[in-house]
Amino acid sequence: MKNVKSDFANVSAVFINCSLQPSKEQSHTQKLIDKVAHIMQQQDVAVTNIYVLDHTVATGMVQDGTKELDAPTDDWPSLQQKIRQADIVVIGTPIWLGVKSSVCTQVIERMYAFSSEQNDKGQYANYGKVGGCIVTGNEDGIKHCAMDILYALQHIGFTIPPQADCGWVGEAGPGPSYGDTDYNGKALENPAGQNSEFTNRNATYMAWNLMHMARLLKNSNGLPALGNTADSWSHVTNASDPNPEYR
Repeated sequence: MKNVKSDFANVSAVFINCSLQPSKEQSHTQKLIDKVAHIMQQQDVAVTNIYVLDHTVATGMVQDGTKELDAPTDDWPSLQQKIRQADIVVIGTPIWLGVKSSVCTQVIERMYAFSSEQNDKGQYANYGKVGGCIVTGNEDGIKHCAMDILYALQHIGFTIPPQADCGWVGEAGPGPSYGDTDYNGKALENPAGQNSEFTNRNATYMAWNLMHMARLLKNSNGLPALGNTADSWSHVTNASDPNPEYR
């Protein structure tokens, strides 16, 4: 099964790492992102990585944040273009105090600011795109973070397939983070989390389900526009009736 190939050659994915580590090499979240991205790359998916802290990004519900930054450049509009061009968008975050990182919140806010843009069918621009999330830490909170992130993505138009998240937090309490090779000065027999069957299974399910959903949507030219565009919903609804009946 390791050599299974499917037709994903024209599918593209963007992974957005919302780590608080100053460099990508220090990011535990990046290690799990790399595992999921590798599965996709083996199926010829074009993968782009965004490490948010490598960029100057304003905070807030704004499209152009140069005023908020009091700086000549806000990198988010160019990053938003990469999101706009991708079929699959995966947000990766560490857990701090049981919740997603502040950078992750910042990213979702900036994405939300662009959510009213429309595609060529008059739908919101993220219709036809697929979303997922990756979560790492050394305390509880994967499902809580996934609920927040996946809800936000579907709210701004992304399609969420089954098992669209994966993560690793280890045992309860302080301990090594994903991919660590030592802890408290003691070498670990294996990098933390690398041999977790649960994490590896969910990472695999996630990668394939994101690819399958992206392929289904591309083959059908996204979601049908009937009933979900600004100028076509009112004539196919009964939502304004005081006692609605199906028509």
